Amino acid sequence: MAESGPAGPAGGRRLGWVLGLTSTAYFMVALDATVVSTALPRMQADLHVGLASLQWTLNSYGIAFAAGIITAAALGDRFGRRLIFTIGLALFTVASAACALAPNATELIAARTVQGLGGAIVLPLSLTILTTAFPAERRGTIVGIYGGLAGLAVAAGPLVGGAVTQGINWHWIFWINVPIGVAAVLLSMWLLPESHGPREPLDLAGVGLVTGGVVAIVWALVRGGQSGWASPEIVTALGAGAVLLVAFVAWEKRVQTPMIPPRLFRNRTFAIGNATTFLMSGAIFAGAYLVAEEFQFARGYSPVSTGLRLLPFFGMPMIISPLAGALSDKTGRRPVMVTGLALLSAGFIWVAVRGSLATSWVELTLALLVSGIGISMALPTVPTTVLSAVAPDEMGKASGINYMAQRLGGVFAIAISTAVFTANGHLGTPASVTSGFKPALAACAGFALLATLSATAITSRAAKPIGEPEPGAHALSIAATREGSG
Repeated sequence: MAESGPAGPAGGRRLGWVLGLTSTAYFMVALDATVVSTALPRMQADLHVGLASLQWTLNSYGIAFAAGIITAAALGDRFGRRLIFTIGLALFTVASAACALAPNATELIAARTVQGLGGAIVLPLSLTILTTAFPAERRGTIVGIYGGLAGLAVAAGPLVGGAVTQGINWHWIFWINVPIGVAAVLLSMWLLPESHGPREPLDLAGVGLVTGGVVAIVWALVRGGQSGWASPEIVTALGAGAVLLVAFVAWEKRVQTPMIPPRLFRNRTFAIGNATTFLMSGAIFAGAYLVAEEFQFARGYSPVSTGLRLLPFFGMPMIISPLAGALSDKTGRRPVMVTGLALLSAGFIWVAVRGSLATSWVELTLALLVSGIGISMALPTVPTTVLSAVAPDEMGKASGINYMAQRLGGVFAIAISTAVFTANGHLGTPASVTSGFKPALAACAGFALLATLSATAITSRAAKPIGEPEPGAHALSIAATREGSG
């Protein structure tokens, strides 16, 4: 039986569940990307391995995540977004239990790899399900709420990881996912609307080429600082990745049903929006990583104390993003986006210039507050701009591309900023940490400034979605309702 439309009582309740379930899944995956970092020393002691080896619990998750995003979006379009989303959520939950039960580092890294694949499925499809369920005039507000949870999850990561590890043990940072994941899987099967993209044959050759290319590039970026950027391993990996990605682009231009239609990038808003995502995400992820290292290694703060001091940076999206999203629905996205990215740049420049050991942590926290407000304004507007540039049936592919840009931007910027840090300092003494930290954060500010410039180039007026003659909110609402009845 068909449900009421979004304006009716039944439709309103169903849309509330859509927002709640997709946001819960997003929160779980985003939290798990950071919660492990504060537990590494205790995990190292329990598993009797070197800390360098255990770092692969982070790297394996990131590589699997980056490699699986585009494929997950394609599978969702072909077989049903709710179905594939639910499978990804179940995979993430089972892998979390396997992480908690892992008796050694090898099995833990393997389980984290599977968990990364589950996260790669959940994130792009959660955004696609959310944006196709709500009408266009409410999309900025809704994505603002959804995006605000990303900042909350990342802010809570060090706090949750430190508190759970110190209060119970590190296994419970994974166990807490299991009951939440089981409940989310069951409710998603029951309450989320099903929707599809174009029912095209799966581009298996494209899957292989893009997966291989992304894995090779991310591997090189992760390993470059340790192995040396001119080492045969890194040169070979970068070369192989570049060749595979060039082959992927050539293949997509020839194949009848491409995994990533090249015509999407002929849309100015879509292309520049993804470039902005790459640069913005790089600035945010690398900046957060560097500030956390500075607070712990140079200033001697505990993981929990560091997490508390980072709350102004990461906690702002929970408060500001929904407001910024609602404002962008009324005034246009570009002014909010550009202002936010400019504030992100200003806060980072402030810290890079003033971030010496003689500077009070209160001043640094105020500077991070400025950046946090900026992030809060950019988080809902950048992805909404990208997804609003495509037709509803192509939002799955668009979401996958956008998350790929986000993940690669983070890995690339962390690799660059780490190289800058190593060239100017080291972890030996507080002074040497700060000597590397300031120029490395200046590099992050450079990413943020480039993102600001990129955002100014986005068309101010709403771009007509590719493949859709009239991108009206009413038409989107009707399409979402019809898909939801499935």
